[in-house]
Amino acid sequence: MEHSLGLTSPLESILPKVKISAKEIDFNEWKGDTLAIGVSSADLDKDEETVFKNSNLRTINKIVNGTLASVILEEDFTGKAGQSVALRLVGLGFKRLVLVGCETSTVLSSVKWKNFGESVATATKSAQPYTLGVTLADFGNLSDDQLQQRAHSLVTGIILGTYEDSRFKSERKKVFLETLDLIGFGTGEELEKKLTKTQNLCLGIFFSRELVNAPANVLTPAKLAAEASQLCVGFEDVLSAQVFDECKCRELKMGAYLGVAAASSNPPRFIHLQYKPPKGTANTKLAIVGKGLTFDSGGYNLKVGGASIELMKFDMGGAAAAFGAAKAIAAIRPLGVEVHFIVAACENMISGAGMRPGDIVTASNGKTIEVNNTDAEGRLTLADALVYTCKQGVHKIVDLATLTGACVVALGNDIAGMFTLNDDLAKELVESSERAGEKLWRMPMEENYWEAMKSSVADMVNTGGRPGGSITASLFLKQFVDETIPWAHLDVAGPVWNEKKKIATGFGVGTLVEWVLSHEST
Repeated sequence: MEHSLGLTSPLESILPKVKISAKEIDFNEWKGDTLAIGVSSADLDKDEETVFKNSNLRTINKIVNGTLASVILEEDFTGKAGQSVALRLVGLGFKRLVLVGCETSTVLSSVKWKNFGESVATATKSAQPYTLGVTLADFGNLSDDQLQQRAHSLVTGIILGTYEDSRFKSERKKVFLETLDLIGFGTGEELEKKLTKTQNLCLGIFFSRELVNAPANVLTPAKLAAEASQLCVGFEDVLSAQVFDECKCRELKMGAYLGVAAASSNPPRFIHLQYKPPKGTANTKLAIVGKGLTFDSGGYNLKVGGASIELMKFDMGGAAAAFGAAKAIAAIRPLGVEVHFIVAACENMISGAGMRPGDIVTASNGKTIEVNNTDAEGRLTLADALVYTCKQGVHKIVDLATLTGACVVALGNDIAGMFTLNDDLAKELVESSERAGEKLWRMPMEENYWEAMKSSVADMVNTGGRPGGSITASLFLKQFVDETIPWAHLDVAGPVWNEKKKIATGFGVGTLVEWVLSHEST
C-alpha cells in the first residue's frame, strides 16, 4: 500500500518552449533583445593602433564609439571560457550585447560547446530576453558537418541552461526565452533536422532531471512506474509499457531484487518500456537497464558519517537516464532499431521484515548471494534486471547505475566509469558520449579481483570491500549477463548530480540517445 508523506505534490513543470532558427545574415542586421557573441582570447588581439584585428569586434566598437574596447578593459574580459561582459546599446536592432568567453582558437569538443551554451544562458538570463541571437566573432574554417554538430551542442547547452526546476517552490520563475536565432552556423534542411533532434533530446534530459530531483516521498517506485508508463501517451505507435508488481516478480523468482525491496512500505515495481520503429523491421535490438533505487538508506548497513543519506533520492539516476532516453527516442522515432528500457524500482529501507547482513538471496538465474553489506543493494536489483533483459532477445545491453562511491573517488564528479570486455561496444559508447558532450572513461575488469567476491556459504558475496570497489561491482554484474551478449556497465555515481548547484544533471541521456541513433537503419 502506498503511503503519502508531507502532503507534498509537484506543480506542473515549466519547460522552455523555444523556437529555434538558423540565419545567414550579418550579425548587425539581426533584430531582437539580446545578441550573444562567442569571443576567444585571440579575437581580442589589437593592431599597432589599438584597433581590434577581428573584423566583427572592430565593427561593433566603431558603432558604439569605442565603448566596447573600454568595457572589455574595465571588466578585464579576456575571452576565458565562462567569462562574460554586457553592454546596453542604442541605434542597433538589438538592445543588449553580451560577449561570452569561448576559446574558438582551439579545437573544442562537444562538451565544451555545450558548456559554452550554458555560459550564454547564464550570461543573458538576468536580462530575461524573449529573443536571443547567438554567433561567434570568428568561425574559422569549419565544415558544414562541424557547424551542425557545434550548433547542436551549443543549443543543447542554452536550452538546458534556461531551465529551472521549480515544481516544489511556492514562488516560480517564468522562462522568458521564446526565440533563439543561430547566426552564421549555416541553414538548410539537415541543420533543421539536427535542431529538432536537439529539442527532443532536451525534453528527455528535462524529464530525467525532474525524476532525480523529485524527493523520495513523492517519487515512490509506483510513481516512477506511473511516470514511465505515461511516456507512452502520444507515442502509442512506437512505445509500450509493462509493469510487474511484487507478486509477478516472485513468479519470475527475482529473489535478489525482492530482498532489497522487502523492508519498504512502498512496494516495488519492475518496469519494462519497449520502443519499436514506426515502420519497417528492427535490424538491431538494444537494451538499456537503469538502477532504480528511489531511496537508499543503506538498510541495516545504514548510511552514516558523511555518506550523504539526504541525497539518496538520486540513487535512481540510472533509471532516470533510461526513461529520459526513452522519451527522446520516442519523439525522434529512429528506424531499424528496437530498444528495451528496463528498471527494477524499489526502496532500500529498514524494518523487521528487511534483509539483514549475512542473509542469502537467490537471483532469478539460480545463483546465490551472501549479503555481507545491505548498502551494496543496487547490484542486487540489477542482477535480476539483467537476467530478465537477456531473455528479451536483445543484441546489446548497456546498464547505468549510481553504483559505487569508489568510482567517484577514481574519476571525480564529472566522469562516468565504463566497464566492458567488448572493445566494439566500448568504442560505440565513447563515440556516442563525445557527440553528446558527456565524459566516459573505460575502466579495467580485472578478473583476478573476483577472488574477493567468493563466499564460503553461497556462490558469491555482494561486495568485496573497498579496494577496487567499482571493479568488483562490475564483475558481480557480469555473473548475471549472458556471455554471448555484448554488455557494458556505466557507473554514473559522480556525474548524475551537480554538487555545486544541488541539482540533477540528466547525465547519460545524451550518450544513450546517440548510441541508439548510431544503430539506426532504413
